Amino acid sequence: MIEMERLTVVGAGSMGHQIAMLGALAGYETNLHDKEESSLHKAEEKLKGIMDKWIDKGKISPEDSREAFGRLHYTTDLREAAGQADIVIEAVVEKLEVKREVFGQLDSIVPSHTILATNSSTIVSSLIADVTTRPDKVCNMHFFFPPLVMDCVEVVKGEHTSDSTVETAMEVCKRMNRTGVLLEKEISGFIANRILFAVQREAMHLYEEGYADFKDIDKIVKKALSHPLGPFELMDLSGIDVGYYVMQQHYEETGDPAVKPSKTLEEKLKAGELGRKTGKGFYQYNSTVKS
Repeated sequence: MIEMERLTVVGAGSMGHQIAMLGALAGYETNLHDKEESSLHKAEEKLKGIMDKWIDKGKISPEDSREAFGRLHYTTDLREAAGQADIVIEAVVEKLEVKREVFGQLDSIVPSHTILATNSSTIVSSLIADVTTRPDKVCNMHFFFPPLVMDCVEVVKGEHTSDSTVETAMEVCKRMNRTGVLLEKEISGFIANRILFAVQREAMHLYEEGYADFKDIDKIVKKALSHPLGPFELMDLSGIDVGYYVMQQHYEETGDPAVKPSKTLEEKLKAGELGRKTGKGFYQYNSTVKS
């Protein structure tokens, strides 16, 4: 097993920038890449805000925070970001064609030993690995939102993935102080999201059929089932667009009309009502909420 010292995260959105911070906190020399300079600036601003709160709460010392930021680098140049990486975690938009393009580019840039992992919440890596010359070094590492809070990573082994690759991925999780859970074979949506989306689909069905208002459905789920958030609150938190693309991908893979995104989600996507990050989803928020 090659010692992992250099980590790259591709995509500075709601997942990527926090995964990169986990890497920097774990002692990795970490590069965060995004095509947009503005996205990198926003990521840096958000991370500084989170770490300032951690310092105020005594969760981290000012010195440890400074050292972590000293290991975290931002760049729009993919070759600069990944040219010396030992492991790359892709966290771009949940669209298969985009991920395949990114992995093809990465394969031509990174060293021969480099592991390429996708943070996809539903797309299995066997749909991506064939664009590379190293399918044995391709796997899923699915962090949960928000990564700096949630202590779980689904590491998914495809038939193409070597034992050493998943062993290394599990070790990276451990070093990041995250609980890695190994899935021995692929299934679209993995474990948590298959259960979660089943709940969300049923909640949406009950709402669209007029059995109860979405606020009351959330209230019942929280009060009766002791969930910390109702399904509609959680959709707002995760992002309506993220949920829509995940469900659409699942539908395209399976052809099952039961998993197709609902009309309500499609309408909200078109209206730009994406949840907390835009100030409105199912609920109205006073201002755009930063993760």
